[in-house]
Amino acid sequence: MTEPTPGARAAAVLILFGEGPDGPDILLTQRAATLNKHAGQPAFPGGRIDPGDDGPVGAALREAWEEAGVEPSGVDVLCMLPELYLSHSEHRVTPVAAWWREPSEIAPGHPGEVEAVARVPIAELVDPSNRVMVRHTTGLRLGPAFRVRDMFVWGFTAALLTRVLDAGGWNRPWNTDRVEELPQDIVNLAVRD
Repeated sequence: MTEPTPGARAAAVLILFGEGPDGPDILLTQRAATLNKHAGQPAFPGGRIDPGDDGPVGAALREAWEEAGVEPSGVDVLCMLPELYLSHSEHRVTPVAAWWREPSEIAPGHPGEVEAVARVPIAELVDPSNRVMVRHTTGLRLGPAFRVRDMFVWGFTAALLTRVLDAGGWNRPWNTDRVEELPQDIVNLAVRD
């Protein structure tokens, strides 16, 4: 594992579990295609930890409110997971796991930042027909991906989601030999990073 570079920025993401209409689910956002960084990518709500935040938990809850309309008072924080370093963007990311005790209405909160929000049932995430390994067109970055709710979830979010599903005992066997190239429209957005 790569060590964080000096000056790596602290960030947090919220892994929000809830009981939705289709069973247990996890909240995901889809970043706007117009962004300069991570354009169009599905993600957990999250972002940089601001000086006014109460650490990673405060940042994760604030970002979930700003990005998706998640009312912080209806969320019970379960734990903070170990910090992960993203060398590509030079961020130290702390995942915050939480339970959505009192779900609020969700909608993209910042049109220039968030294109869509979705409560994705865990059953859909672990359905083997929705799983694939993805390879960048350069032949590198082989990793897990999910095709759910009109989203192609890949990269950091898919890797973290896979770890969470494994830790929760939800993952089901799936064909890891099923490898696809990263779709060209996603590659076109990613090269802007």
